[in-house]
Amino acid sequence: MSDALVIIPTYNEKENIEAIIRAVFKQETVFDVLIVDDNSPDGTASIVTNLIPEFPNRLFLEKRLKKNGIGTAYIHGFKWAIEKKYDYIIEMDADFSHNPKDLNRLYKTCAKKGFDVSVGSRYSNGVNVVNWPMKRVLLSYFASKYVRFITRIPVCDTTAGFVCYKRKVLETINLDKIKFVGYAFQIEMKFKAWKHNFRIKEVSVIFTDRTLGESKMSGSIVYEAFFGVIKLRLKGISK
Repeated sequence: MSDALVIIPTYNEKENIEAIIRAVFKQETVFDVLIVDDNSPDGTASIVTNLIPEFPNRLFLEKRLKKNGIGTAYIHGFKWAIEKKYDYIIEMDADFSHNPKDLNRLYKTCAKKGFDVSVGSRYSNGVNVVNWPMKRVLLSYFASKYVRFITRIPVCDTTAGFVCYKRKVLETINLDKIKFVGYAFQIEMKFKAWKHNFRIKEVSVIFTDRTLGESKMSGSIVYEAFFGVIKLRLKGISK
């Protein structure tokens, strides 16, 4: 068993899932992988199930009954990781928008350099996004600027979904009180970690938009993020 777990939530990722699992297992750091699948109708979970015998005690699958949002999928994975006593828990997308090689840097930032949270950041060193239309780049970039302005959190990429947490961070945050499920979930987790005085370090990465499968972005996710940060600022921290 590794001391680090990579959590990958999935919904209809049959084109990417085997490749991303194999890519994670090829890294210089030894990672375990947990797939949290929201009952994908395309058979994503079946592909993972067939791979488990090849990676015994390293690849795990949790199947949920329906699609309930990426935030609830990660919280499910966080609780699983805490129960299994992993020291470092990493969020990662299935679609290769997050480069598996950067897992090593996120892990070492927490495991070797002493930070509590490391964020794979698109905006800590310019704008590092590939294959996104300009409208989406601007929306994402200025959304993070807006979040920083409203909450005062010292993180450039507040909506980033490529994040490593030390277990003590997830044990300290009351996961049952996390309110948001989309991009606002990512903001809320960073905000609460910061409010609990955990040390956060951004690691500059290049984000590449998916080439296979369909994006899960929706208007409701953007709406939640826009108004959610105001609620976070007004309520401060709910432990």
